[in-house]
Amino acid sequence: MKAELVSVGTELLLGQIDDTNARWISEQLAAIGVDVRRRYTVGDNLDRIVDVIGEAAAEADVVLVTGGLGPTQDDLTRDAIARLAGLELVRHPEIEEMLREKFRGFSADPMPTSNLRQADVPTGARIIRPERGTAPGLIVGLPSGSRIYATPGVPDEMVEMMTGTILPELASSVGGGVIASRVLRVAGMGESAVGEVLTDLFDASTNPTVAYLASMGEVKVRLTAKAASEQAADDLLGPLVEEVLARIGDVVFSVEDESLEESVLRLLAREQLTIACAESLTGGSISGRLTGVAGASVSFVGSVVAYTSTAKRDILGVSQGTLDGPGVVSEACALEMAAGARRVFGADLGLASTGVAGPEPHGGQRPGTVWVALDSASVSHARGFRVNGERDRVIQWSQQAALDLVRRFLDGRPLPVSDPTV
Repeated sequence: MKAELVSVGTELLLGQIDDTNARWISEQLAAIGVDVRRRYTVGDNLDRIVDVIGEAAAEADVVLVTGGLGPTQDDLTRDAIARLAGLELVRHPEIEEMLREKFRGFSADPMPTSNLRQADVPTGARIIRPERGTAPGLIVGLPSGSRIYATPGVPDEMVEMMTGTILPELASSVGGGVIASRVLRVAGMGESAVGEVLTDLFDASTNPTVAYLASMGEVKVRLTAKAASEQAADDLLGPLVEEVLARIGDVVFSVEDESLEESVLRLLAREQLTIACAESLTGGSISGRLTGVAGASVSFVGSVVAYTSTAKRDILGVSQGTLDGPGVVSEACALEMAAGARRVFGADLGLASTGVAGPEPHGGQRPGTVWVALDSASVSHARGFRVNGERDRVIQWSQQAALDLVRRFLDGRPLPVSDPTV
């Protein structure tokens, strides 16, 4: 079964909100074996909505539309579907009564007349009664044989209709096939380098397939298989996962699509170790990532954001000789900060970051110069490198490098060396 998705809303085109609905729907459809071919985003314009849904319906068995089912004049999805299907909009008494009942529960004020637009349904369409909101979902068959499923754009309301009605109906039509994915997440190796190592697997991939997604400091290698059952899909994926790990396993920090901070905390808990941070360049963002994971308090004990030389000296114990000599952006300073964090908090590991995020040079060091360091009872190690780009990119790469240093240490991997130009 082929599906195409249409997200309706000018706010999506303007970038005012993220289209999390399309991602969620794509994941759910893949899990039941429905192939998503294309995704569209269209603004609140009747002619354009008709054109986009029509184009999608010409290529797909099902079209899933989110948004544009509200009560205001710019909510045009129901009008577009009716025009495309050659149907009239008729007032649905059951929906009208449902709306009035819901509004009696909301407020003593009368329901705005505009809300009755939500009771207008294309002739012959099936409706999906809303539990959370007021906008009914619609199911409309087209003369071509394609089906349109329309849900509200509010995520909770969309999920309710998808899980309660649409996904079970589509799963029954598909007949039980599944599309399964495994995501291997990589730190410390760029997308082009990963692609070179895996190029023959990518070129030969049909089922399973190989794809890459790069972000700052990380590459995701997505392996996807389609099969009659989840077990059959896993059987297809298993050998490919092992082959990828055999080639680039040193830089793979997760085969379960967990974040780097989740991996670090899992390894810390496994080894029953604690960690403390000393951050300058990253301004507390490494600690923020760690504490953003539920259960972080098992392993994370505290953090110092030491942004000035005085704070580095007085709180973390960085020596005046280091501050006056190699300076705050140096291997020596990073090592002393990591040792200071470990000492101040009584942690098993101390993790530190220092550098120049930019846009201006600092202490004779150019923007993008970074040092991260790890201190433990057995290891004191620092890594220096340079990052090209804007301030947020430098900080993101620094976070990744620091967390990956901990991950490698805990997993018994070789620790990365410094860039010789730093």
